[in-house]
Amino acid sequence: MGETRVLVIEDDKLLAEMYRQYLTADGHSVCVALDGEAGLIAAQTQLPSVIYLDLQLPKLNGVEVLERLRLMPDLKDIPVIILSNFSEPRLRQRCLMLGAVDYLVKAETRLAQVSQRARQVAAG
Repeated sequence: MGETRVLVIEDDKLLAEMYRQYLTADGHSVCVALDGEAGLIAAQTQLPSVIYLDLQLPKLNGVEVLERLRLMPDLKDIPVIILSNFSEPRLRQRCLMLGAVDYLVKAETRLAQVSQRARQVAAG
């Protein structure tokens, strides 16, 4: 089993670095993008095993990124896990209907869960 390649699309630099450090220490290969446009470019160039996607992003928001990923033949099957501060059931449902495989609320999710979930989703 190869390493899990994780793309974290998160505009909060402190959070992005925290996720990068933790996931890297737990054996994942990690790429970080700080806005929606950079996230799409990174997805195309890195072809990650799994994408963690924040919803409140500059340039393109997370829902727009998710919609675009699902329209791109090379990227449409990459599992996307929403990692957001928003906990509204309607937003969660919309993201899942658009093809996200999971929706995690940052305040309710420990770093160990982020790493474990990436591994589970990437393994299928």
